Amino acid sequence: MGVAAFQELPVRGAAEVVPIEHETSERVVRTMVVAVPPAALVLGGWLAWGGTLHWQDLLVLAVTYTLSGLGITVGYHRLFTHRSFKTTRTLRALFAVLGSMAVEGPVIEWAATHRKHHRFSDHPGDPHSPHLDHAPGWRGALRGLGHAHVGWMFRGKDMANPARYAKDLLADRDLRFISRTFPLWVAVGLALPFGLGVALTGSVVGGLTGLLWGGAVRVFLVHHATFSINSLCHCFGGRPFATGDESRNLAWLAPATLGEAWHNNHHAFPTSARHGLGRWELDPGAWLITALERCHLAWDVVRIAPERQQARRAAGDVA
Repeated sequence: MGVAAFQELPVRGAAEVVPIEHETSERVVRTMVVAVPPAALVLGGWLAWGGTLHWQDLLVLAVTYTLSGLGITVGYHRLFTHRSFKTTRTLRALFAVLGSMAVEGPVIEWAATHRKHHRFSDHPGDPHSPHLDHAPGWRGALRGLGHAHVGWMFRGKDMANPARYAKDLLADRDLRFISRTFPLWVAVGLALPFGLGVALTGSVVGGLTGLLWGGAVRVFLVHHATFSINSLCHCFGGRPFATGDESRNLAWLAPATLGEAWHNNHHAFPTSARHGLGRWELDPGAWLITALERCHLAWDVVRIAPERQQARRAAGDVA
């Protein structure tokens, strides 16, 4: 199944998938979510060419990218999906809200899909593998990459069943509420850069440019950084650990993904709070978890002993 060490086994008796309600409207919404940010990037580039890009806009972009990026990578992924550490109820809620601001779906749905990916990684049943159901040759490879990057969201297939893959999260009333009110947190994620823009420039125009760069452009950048984990990190890069799938480490992508691009490491040790296992493997997400731990705001942080890592490498080096 790709990852023998996966910790969240499906609930017996629950269906693998559930039907997508209002499939047509869901498809329209997803199309807008994917299509509008690139259009905003083009607009932002045109405005920047005209000399209207200011340091305040870049600061708003940096702040909102970091917040929503950590919401996805540390919150949605390491905390909720893989339970790599524990934290306070307030911080759990904050991470769920920040992750929602990335506009990648409600937290429980996201975690269920990702757990299903780990269970069937690059095998039949994986929601977004680039290696299934595609013709051989470079055309098939490109179609596979496109499917893994964004295409899987438009195939109209049923979604991973949270009752099977995320029963623990369904039992959390805070997460149920934040998932149900997902559109509200998306709106907050757009209001924040507008407010920062106004605060930094003292003008509504500054708020609007803040909304452009810290809203739509930021969503585009976060999306395609994290989507690249599904696509690029299952096709290119090193494989220091034999994992039974095609997960790979892609060093140049690690900064933009806040450490998530050490993807082969992650598939070898899914519960590890640190994805960058090597000394020089940049992992800002792990830095945040360590900082929270030192402030007594995180505990039971999962770490992989060097001896265990070496034993796993010795079992089959495929780099």
